Amino acid sequence: MRRLSAALTAGVFATAGLLTVTATAPPTPLEHTAVARPAAATDWSVAMVDSTTARYTPSTIGGWSYPVGLYLYGQYLTYQRTHDARYLSYLTSYVDRFVKSDGSMDQGFNSLDSMQAGRLLVILHRETGEDRYRKAAKKIRDRLDTFPRTSDGGFWHADTSSRAHQLWSDGVYMVNPFLVEYGKEFGDSAYANDEAAKQLYVYGRHLQVSGGLLKHAYDESKTASWSDPGTGLAPEHWCRAVGWYSMAIVNVLDALAVNHVRRPQLMGILRDLAKGLKKYQDPATGRWFQVIDKGSRSDNWTETSCSSMFTYALSRGAQQGYLDAHYKSVAQRGYEGVLAKISLGSDGRTNLTDISIGTNVGDYAFYMARPRETNDFHGLGAFLIMNEQLRTKARNKPTQDEVSQP
Repeated sequence: MRRLSAALTAGVFATAGLLTVTATAPPTPLEHTAVARPAAATDWSVAMVDSTTARYTPSTIGGWSYPVGLYLYGQYLTYQRTHDARYLSYLTSYVDRFVKSDGSMDQGFNSLDSMQAGRLLVILHRETGEDRYRKAAKKIRDRLDTFPRTSDGGFWHADTSSRAHQLWSDGVYMVNPFLVEYGKEFGDSAYANDEAAKQLYVYGRHLQVSGGLLKHAYDESKTASWSDPGTGLAPEHWCRAVGWYSMAIVNVLDALAVNHVRRPQLMGILRDLAKGLKKYQDPATGRWFQVIDKGSRSDNWTETSCSSMFTYALSRGAQQGYLDAHYKSVAQRGYEGVLAKISLGSDGRTNLTDISIGTNVGDYAFYMARPRETNDFHGLGAFLIMNEQLRTKARNKPTQDEVSQP
């Protein structure tokens, strides 16, 4: 294991030249923007990472949070392919703002959201071998021993009175991919894989409804203002909440042994979910709507982060054999739809549009009123994860048999 050269600091990005792209054809207008798309050969992951790290230093990108953690995980995937050491150095500089030399962190980990960036701790231990990253990651692992749960063992979304007894679809991604990666890195897979699989199952059992989609949240106490008094469920299928679950279940299946007792249960949940996603994919754009099953309403709109998440999960699921091969074509349509939302601005940097900001649980009108941002980290991270999964596979067009499957 090696320590990164001190010369490769985050300052490289602040002074590095912007990505230069030479188009081989006249610019094509992008929907909802006046910005031109460059040639199809653009490496959008590299373009996005170079643009984002030019906009922010590791000190200004934000605090310890799941949106930044998601983005930096996507940046790490890009590093794994490109081996550009600047990308890993930037990630290290960000994490080292929070992890002290003795491995301690000033984080209470009282919400699942606060745990997502823990994946970066596991990554840096693997890359550097420094024990302080193990110690920091263990704080999250140990916190789960005392974290509050529903009566059937599901982690509450947060250890606060306003989130008591609640399961949010978002939460499974905030902790369970970290958990299986922690288990693999530190020899704790017997616990980690069982716990992660249990959480996906408990959440899925409560949140998945007829047709395969998941509701945004469930309140066991049925006291939340948004909860149905009979079922405890939230009223809508908010797209990014379902997107978090979609990515998490694929990540956990990747970690489980083929004979794991919960594997058939999770496969069933994923396959039902995939059917629902295929049904509600927008035929015009290939993307998915902010409220998934109400795309016919004139005020609904296709949201970029969830479309990236669904595209990733369907592609990975088909690649791994969890889903039928015809979902490759569903993923391909989603990929092309998301690519229509990225462009280069006049400054040469990427812009990714129509990303919902962070969102509480609410009704249809609440989700429609959420601001649609450009370059929000929820969208940037999801895009990178999707693009690293799809960018090479996009050249392999699905067969006619795959396209014609029901």
